[in-house]
Amino acid sequence: MPFTVFISVLSAKYLLCIKFLKTTKINRLPMKRLLLFTLSLLFVLSCSTSKQIEKAVSVGNYDKAINDAVSKLRTNKNKKRKAEYIVMLQDAYKKANQRDLENISFLQKDNNPENHIKIYDLYVALDNRQQRIKPLLPLYVNDREVAFNFKDYSSAIISAKENASEQLYNNAVSLLNTNTNNKSDYRFAYDQLQQIEEINPNYKDVRQLIDVAHQKGTDFVLVEMINDTQKVIPQRLENDLLNFSTYGLDNLWTVYHNNADRAVKYDYNMRVNLREINVSPEQVKERQIIKEKQIVDGKKKLLDDRGNVVKDSLGNAIEVDNLKTVRCQFYEFRQLKTSQVVGNVEYYNLNTKQLADAFPVSSEFIFEHIYANAQGDRRALDNDLLPFLNNRAVPFPTEEQMIYDTGEDLKLQLKNIMNSYIIE
Repeated sequence: MPFTVFISVLSAKYLLCIKFLKTTKINRLPMKRLLLFTLSLLFVLSCSTSKQIEKAVSVGNYDKAINDAVSKLRTNKNKKRKAEYIVMLQDAYKKANQRDLENISFLQKDNNPENHIKIYDLYVALDNRQQRIKPLLPLYVNDREVAFNFKDYSSAIISAKENASEQLYNNAVSLLNTNTNNKSDYRFAYDQLQQIEEINPNYKDVRQLIDVAHQKGTDFVLVEMINDTQKVIPQRLENDLLNFSTYGLDNLWTVYHNNADRAVKYDYNMRVNLREINVSPEQVKERQIIKEKQIVDGKKKLLDDRGNVVKDSLGNAIEVDNLKTVRCQFYEFRQLKTSQVVGNVEYYNLNTKQLADAFPVSSEFIFEHIYANAQGDRRALDNDLLPFLNNRAVPFPTEEQMIYDTGEDLKLQLKNIMNSYIIE
């Protein structure tokens, strides 16, 4: 930072300190202590955002320094205390441009077609950097305008964009035309075509090739359910488990079918093997709870140890709560029935005819219903027991319904497997 600018900034901060001291009781301190406090406060003010910007510049993080300086200059840019940010902005801008232009020069001399996209990105960075600064102009330090060397990069960006698009396009087409049936190559081609679409929309036949790359790079999985439980699986449960449209699957490169399509060459077979279905007998468990509680049952006159009525200073009889112990027998009936489905999910590679992976699945559903009746004074019962007195016995669900009710949790497990499993 130039010495004159530093003095200007320091003076501005000193004035701020003095203004702060005048509005506080600190100005009543002895002169030496007041001066020491002023210098300390001035030092703290100097070590805030400006230090962060200086640190960013010193480690080569020029764009962060530029962003921080621009943020500080969006308001009151003409204040003297903002001068240091203007100087640091100019310094970071020059160094960032110098670095990027040197990189562009090196990449151009290297004459490697793969560098075209890097050159394009660097030119875009140069242009974006000056676009962030332009709204702040003009900027002044000590009444002198600070110069920023702006250039028109539009021609360079267009040229680099065309070169990058052509190189990416040739790479992608070459990969799509290979007969290796390597899905990773097709997916890489897809990524390169997407890059072209981002920087140069509707370039040649890129949009059609994106569809081709996606189709070639996608793994198609045929799903089937196998029942080894010796029990009948409700048809609606099977339909729900195989209705992938309700799963909310989010996998770009994997498509699941529950019915084979002759036009599709399947890469994997996903088998949902149900091995056990256990349904418990219907149970009704009973328990008796005896509750006692002291309650207030009206008022009574207060008696002394001799059985005489106690009176207040005015001669009136003193009354107290009449406590009464009440008792109630609570009979609880708990209806219970459980079902469990156990199995596993297996992925078979149809090209190698080998098991690729397997995952265990287990789902349980519990039917529980509680009802109760009582004998005695219900005021003795806790509040959490009272609702059960309004319930009555209900029919137990059928075995088919119990098996079906396990389906929601089973469906969630299948969804998690299908969303998280990455096919190699």
